[in-house]
Parts: sequence; C-alpha cells; structure tokens
Amino acid sequence: MAAETKNGFDVSASLVPVAQILRGGPPRDGIPAIDKPVFMPATEADLAGNERVMGVFFKGIARAYPIRMLNRHEVVNDTFGATAVVVSYCPLCGSGVVFLLPSAQAASTFGVSGLLYNSDVLLYDRESESLWSQLMLQAISGLRRGERLTLVTATHTSWGEWQQRYPETLLLSTASAPGMSYSQNPYAGYESSEQLWFPVAHKSDALGAKERVLGLSINGVDKAYPYSELANSQGVFEDIVAGKKVEIVWSQAAQSAYVLDAEGQQLPSVSAYWFAWFGFHPQTLIYRVKNQ
Repeated sequence: MAAETKNGFDVSASLVPVAQILRGGPPRDGIPAIDKPVFMPATEADLAGNERVMGVFFKGIARAYPIRMLNRHEVVNDTFGATAVVVSYCPLCGSGVVFLLPSAQAASTFGVSGLLYNSDVLLYDRESESLWSQLMLQAISGLRRGERLTLVTATHTSWGEWQQRYPETLLLSTASAPGMSYSQNPYAGYESSEQLWFPVAHKSDALGAKERVLGLSINGVDKAYPYSELANSQGVFEDIVAGKKVEIVWSQAAQSAYVLDAEGQQLPSVSAYWFAWFGFHPQTLIYRVKNQ
C-alpha cells in the first residue's frame, strides 16, 4: 500500500489522526525559516518599546526575536555558543516555543511544513523529514516519530521590558532575510476575533478563545494562568503546581509573565491563546486570583 503523504511528508503512521493534519495554505517551506540569523546590539535597534518579542536568555546570552518577524518566518535556526536551538512561533496559536535541536546523526535544521495539527504549526527537521508538533513537543510522524523536544526558557514580552531585564541583549535584525518586508501583519485582526481559521479537537469556553494564557507543565500537571487574572494579581505571587512551589512574575505594563522555581531560576513555559493551550492540554487547571 502506498504511503499517505501531505505536502510531500509521509503521514501514514502518524501519532495523531491523519484526517486532522491539515494543509495551512503555503507549501513546504512556503513560509521561509531563517537559517542564518543576524543580530544587532540593543543600542543600534530601531524598535519601539511596546513591540512584542520572544526573549531568550540561554548559555549567558540574551537575544530577542521580534514577533513581526516570527509572523513571517515561524522558525529561526540559531545557536547559543555551541548549542543549537530552534525558535518557533505559530501565529495561529500565538505560541512561541524554543527548544533544543534534537540530536541527529548529521547537523540538521528545522523548516515549516505548511501543515497544521490542532491549528498549530507542524515543523519538520530537514535530516529525517519527520514532522514535529510545536505544542505537543513531539515528533508525530517520520523516522523520529514519538521523540520529545526539550524546552528552553523563553518570554513573550515587550522589547522595552526585555531590554530592562537584559540591557546587553541582541535583537534579531531584518538583515537575516534581505528583501522581506515586515510592515504588514498577515494576521491583522486575528487576535481580536474569536474566530478560528482551522478546527481543533478540544474546545473550552472557560475563557475567550484568544485570551492569552501562560501555560505551565510540571510532572504531568498542566496549569494555565490567564492574563486577565494576572492583571488582578499583585504582580509577583507564589503558587503550588504538582506539589512544587513556583513564583509567577507578571508585568502589567509589558503584558508579560514568566515563572521561577524555588531557587529563582526561570522555568520553561508557553504563552499562547487559550484555545491552543486547551487544545493540547484538555485536563489543564486554571489559575484564579480568588483561589489564592
């Protein structure tokens, strides 16, 4: 029997229902990943303080990736020192996820498959052409099917807030993709609408579909921190997740949040739209201020 393919990828042995793997529109690599990122010092950057960025501090290096660029590329293949990472962003889910490049027999990079599962981008590694679900953090098809991704801490925040935390940060430069324009947002109006462009397997009306939440997973326990609830918090507060004490840091001015462990180290978390977090974590708990 011939293998079933979509956008040229073998999906016949997928971990998720093949019928739920949808073409998003562009073909494979129709959304071009950045493979040779160029950075500039913050002092040379011409970016408004309220511009949204994905901030990463790893291996003693701070870098910021403007959302307006990630909307157009969705993947940045990068290295921090000698460690390769993949910075990914799904505009449909509002989700930024940074992970270690999975070990491979040969040096590899990631690209955008043009396929979606649960409205979330399916990435692929160019060595094995396996498909990886961004929010499942797992390969769903191909030779590496079932392998898990290891998260790197990242913060969805404003450029101004990130600069305050890391004055020595570097900023991804538009020189990374010469000729590409970022003046128009291809997803304009999407975030403010309750409408989803693609179907999802699980839905919940506990929050608005596009309500932004900070998603945290510890020892098999998932918890969502809605930004609307965090806006009513004291800015910094403690919580217990899976028996572990954590500290949530919220900036009302920057509309950003991150999580620290008991030793004050930032934990991996995911900022995403509520529908996207719930779609992959249907058993999630929801933080409410009144439960403090």
